Amino acid sequence: MINLISDTVTKPTPAMLAAMMGAAVGDDVFSADPTVNELEAYVAALFGMEAALFCPSGTMTNQIAIKCHTQPLDELICDQTSHVYQYETGGFAFHSGVSINLLEGVNGKITASQVLAAIKPDFDWLPVSRLVVLENTCNKGGGSIYRLEEVLLIRKLCTEKGLALHLDGARLFNALVETGESPADWGQVFDTISICLSKGLGAPVGSLLVGPAELIKRARRLRKVMGGGMRQAGYLAAAGLYALHHHVDRLVEDNARARSIGALLQELPYVAAVRPVQSNIVIFDLAGDLSAANFLAALTALGIYATAFGPQTVRFTFHLEITPTMVEQLASELVKLKFDRH
Repeated sequence: MINLISDTVTKPTPAMLAAMMGAAVGDDVFSADPTVNELEAYVAALFGMEAALFCPSGTMTNQIAIKCHTQPLDELICDQTSHVYQYETGGFAFHSGVSINLLEGVNGKITASQVLAAIKPDFDWLPVSRLVVLENTCNKGGGSIYRLEEVLLIRKLCTEKGLALHLDGARLFNALVETGESPADWGQVFDTISICLSKGLGAPVGSLLVGPAELIKRARRLRKVMGGGMRQAGYLAAAGLYALHHHVDRLVEDNARARSIGALLQELPYVAAVRPVQSNIVIFDLAGDLSAANFLAALTALGIYATAFGPQTVRFTFHLEITPTMVEQLASELVKLKFDRH
């Protein structure tokens, strides 16, 4: 089986499992789990920030960040394809009582000039623009990457206009291995950052929110009210520590494999267009009247699994369980596929 549905399908490696089983644990609700404490301290230092909070999911870390930065009747500004809008069940409204101001970026990326134009004037009948959320890499944008210099312009604007800036960095490390930028570079730019351990890094569960100590103290209370307080979470934290120590550099392999398949897809007659491939995600549109459902059915019959991103759009996501042999097999099967053209 070649599973390209998501990089969340990865299972712990034997070495990661050994690290998990050997973890020292305690009750994290009482801040008494030494491995969770180690993970939080390590990630905070990695980003040059004061504190971090270990949570079950990236949705939770994003939603806690939105809650920390806003109050009801505020709004957040983000790209229309952002995860916080598309895939978090409207949590910004449910948890925080805020509205959302959607921008039409390019492959998921927005600019400082767009943010400036989106900021609401101070009228009673308008929500207060309070928070900007960026995503790196941009999932629905085809894994597109923000460069630090692009984000610095948005940071400058947010500072001038009194807006907070949060990063949904679910796949941030896929970007950093390409750009050569460091987590600390990015930690200096954002008020808060969410990072995910259970995607390309290969841990089974977990994300962290990093930021100022006072904000993270409040975030800890919000984690509890959302049901995210965990007890002997050190077994999960140990997987995250192992991933950060051993699985970051190898992300370049996932990115390279995605690029090779993206280049192949551009040559195939049943593919109309491929988004620029910058990291481990390949998103492409099918030609003619070929539907994503029919295309995926043909792949499934070959033991290849992917996901639809629209009626005629498909996503492949590469990760640590996709081997070079699997990439060769995938390429071979893609070339052999034939579809009637109308």
